[in-house]
Formats: sequence, structure tokens, C-alpha cells
Amino acid sequence: TMESLLKREARERLAEEPYYFDCTPQCDLVYFSNEARSYFYKDDLLVRVGLKETEPPVLLCYCFGHTVETVRDEILATGRSSVAERITAEVQMGNCSCEVRNPSGKCCLGDVKRAVRRIQKELDEVPVARSERGRGRW
Repeated sequence: TMESLLKREARERLAEEPYYFDCTPQCDLVYFSNEARSYFYKDDLLVRVGLKETEPPVLLCYCFGHTVETVRDEILATGRSSVAERITAEVQMGNCSCEVRNPSGKCCLGDVKRAVRRIQKELDEVPVARSERGRGRW
């Protein structure tokens, strides 16, 4: 994962020690190896790390390009998100490569499902005109 996502100059600093992914949203650190005293930050990567971003686009799925914004737009337009189902179908067809594209090196599906629930809850808590919501709620 790291070798495919790090900028060339950052790859040159890779040590022969295990690295770990930092999943703290408020921290710019992405990969670390305390054994090697080697650290890689957001600026060292070729891609944005969705979980560490606050400005759009906030990527949720690195293989198929789903973002927080596209999920929110779909929920506003249809009342629900089908992103998790679409990703599941792609995974079943063998079209997923999270281990190379996702900075965490893991499948995004769990994170996507959590994000969909969070976005749905946020939208449910905000009164929106019926025509904007597509669900007949105020």
C-alpha cells in the first residue's frame, strides 16, 4: 500500500521495518514506524486521505471514487444511499484493489457503511424542504 501511494521522494525514506496506519482524523501523520523512527504525513502521499480531510472532496472509496459529497447528494435525491451495495457488487466481481489504493490498506466497505449511517443521521436531524429531500419529510 505505502509504496503505491507515497510520492517518489517519500518512498526513498522507507525503512525495512513494519509501518502502521494512523487513523486519527485530526492528525496529519499517516504512516509510522517507531522502530525505524520513520514517519510519513499527508503531504508525502499521492492521494488525499479521506478520513483526515475536512474539505471536499472527502474520499470514502478509493477504488470507485465515492465521496462523502456523492453519498450526501444521493441521499438528498433518493432518500437513501446505494453506495455500499454498488461497492459490494464490484468486490464480488473482483474489481476491488483496496490493498493498493486505500491508504489504510483495508477494504473501505465498513468505513463506507459507517459514513452512510452518519450522513443519513445528520440529514435526518436537519429539517429540509420536501422537494429537496425526496422522502416527504420536513
